[in-house]
Amino acid sequence: MSELARESTTRPREDADRPRRGSAPIRVGTRPSALALAQSGAVAERLRAAGHACELVEIRSAGDDSAAPVAELGVGVFVSALREALARGAVDVAVHSYKDLPTAPDPRLVVAAVPPRDDPRDALVARDGKVLGELPSGSRVGTGSPRRTAQLDALGLGLQVVPIRGNVGTRIGKVTDGELDAVVVAAAGLRRLGRVGEATELLDPVQMLPAPGQGALAIECLAEDVELADALAAALDDPFTRAAVTAERAVLATLEAGCHAAVGALADVVSDLDDDGNVLDRISLRAVAGTDDGSLVRASITGDLDVAEKLGAALAAELIDMGGLSLPLVR
Repeated sequence: MSELARESTTRPREDADRPRRGSAPIRVGTRPSALALAQSGAVAERLRAAGHACELVEIRSAGDDSAAPVAELGVGVFVSALREALARGAVDVAVHSYKDLPTAPDPRLVVAAVPPRDDPRDALVARDGKVLGELPSGSRVGTGSPRRTAQLDALGLGLQVVPIRGNVGTRIGKVTDGELDAVVVAAAGLRRLGRVGEATELLDPVQMLPAPGQGALAIECLAEDVELADALAAALDDPFTRAAVTAERAVLATLEAGCHAAVGALADVVSDLDDDGNVLDRISLRAVAGTDDGSLVRASITGDLDVAEKLGAALAAELIDMGGLSLPLVR
């Protein structure tokens, strides 16, 4: 079979019922963007390295065909088409940017693997090689993210934040053609596209906390397909990344916030010593949330790896206490 199969979302059901086991490759569903193909291609290569034959199958989403801002489209727009393709048997596996997944689980599916995370930071691509602090007051900085907008405003640099959307190339093109002075994008996306050298600064999380799950991938399959789920976990899953993203997304879920909210979170797995000198792996979690008056509240927490979800929920509760009943927020 060809390396890349193209799949219409209207493919007849009977065509989806062919067996996957044996000589048939694992069909890896992916969005058709350059970034999604790069991410899914890397997953496919790791599966092949583990001895599994696989192919990529492109699935278009409503978000791929819309010019509307992501915040208007909704956080699940980029995953719903892939999930439906899984449910009807058109693909066996779906590769998502984890930050795109709704926090509410889909009972039909399971996140079978969370591969090792790429760089979770945001990246600045600015004219004349400038870093953020070198941009003059009034500089036009593009982003489609309320989270980035709120944190850029909070820096007090006098920047004019301009709402944009589009793929990475389109966004960077707005800088190279002079429409904008800079854009902020995910560093992981630049790395996966081989374009990280175009970043003029990788933003310290002290300045800008990333979106929960940024830089991580979620590999989904049908919950009932235990054999495939086990194979995906064995080949791809990284328990430290899974724990970190679980903590971050628990913040988002507890705040009942989506991509319309100015919420950032980042968990790091750190080594600590117990009273007996044994090395323990723990989670250090930071989060930020905007309030409806335009201010930001920040908090942090540290705890054991096996209570990642509880840590995230506890930190979100602290943010709510700090910000009153204005959370969840819309900007």
